[in-house]
Amino acid sequence: MLDAQDCVLVTGGAGFIGSAVLRHLFRNTSAALVNVDKLTYAGDLEAVADLAGSPRYAFAQVDICDAPAIEALLARHRPTAIMHLAAESHVDRSIDDPGSFIRTNVLGTFTMLDAARRYWSGLDEPGRARFRFHHISTDEVFGSLGSEGYFHEGTPYDPRSPYSASKAGSDHLVRAWHHTYGLPVLLTNCSNNYGPFQFPEKLIPVMIGAALAGRPLPVYGQGANVRDWLYVEDHAEALVTVLTRGEPGETYVLGGGAESSNLDLIKRLCAILDRLRPDPAGSYERLISFVTDRPGHDFRYAIDYARVKRDLGWQPRHSLDEGLAATVSWYLDHQPWMERLRQRKGADRRLGLAGGR
Repeated sequence: MLDAQDCVLVTGGAGFIGSAVLRHLFRNTSAALVNVDKLTYAGDLEAVADLAGSPRYAFAQVDICDAPAIEALLARHRPTAIMHLAAESHVDRSIDDPGSFIRTNVLGTFTMLDAARRYWSGLDEPGRARFRFHHISTDEVFGSLGSEGYFHEGTPYDPRSPYSASKAGSDHLVRAWHHTYGLPVLLTNCSNNYGPFQFPEKLIPVMIGAALAGRPLPVYGQGANVRDWLYVEDHAEALVTVLTRGEPGETYVLGGGAESSNLDLIKRLCAILDRLRPDPAGSYERLISFVTDRPGHDFRYAIDYARVKRDLGWQPRHSLDEGLAATVSWYLDHQPWMERLRQRKGADRRLGLAGGR
């Protein structure tokens, strides 16, 4: 368990998952927390506003590719753990602009690893034994499943998009820094996240925003692609569990145990909106429309999280219906926040088609 002697440095802490991790750490530990975020289009400090006044919390607006700035932060805050979440993470954007994904996800991870290695090497023996570098990645590095089977810790890598290829590259760097230099790393690959504060470029907030505005709900292809959905608060708990109980050098896959096709998911969202915010014009399902599929669209992702359940005692707390209902309720209560972020470039619309033509 993390205590007052610990300091956890979280990269990407103004992002969707990173902010959930910081909120979880703040509520459930007494560790000092350092939020390192460049504040790109998807970063939003409102997600960690409740932490801002605490002496346990510090924020640094720093690019993870800036090696001198990262080294200065490590020297100043003396973290006992780094949770590395900063990443470009949207497949559609990676199709339109792959270069930014290579820079942030590959070069940025290298910069963090090299700075962490030098910092860790300079610690005393108890400090080196206590230190962890936890790299948070995605199940998309494993490619695409058919109608059966699950990803697990031994699944071979087979990335299919610029995004997943960049994350695969970063995963390989993390393992190399463990095997070559002995850096005590942990690596997790998660399924699709959803929940409060998700930037409105991802499927669920895109659909909620479009439905409330009476706009079409654009579904790629026939909506048959399947994802395993993990509520972000469950994921945050899982990540801290891995950080505090996981074995250095090991990988853990994290899933929600909640598979759904995209079309079924959107229909579930429509049913929740019909109940919570009925539209006089009729069910929100009337807005569903089918659009050209994006290039290289993986068919199915699903996670077998048996190892983390068996070895570390974690499993998701929220069913898909519970998590979706909580998520829709949150967005209904935070429409000004969603509208403010929707004004940013590329938000609340589907990307990735032009780049594939």
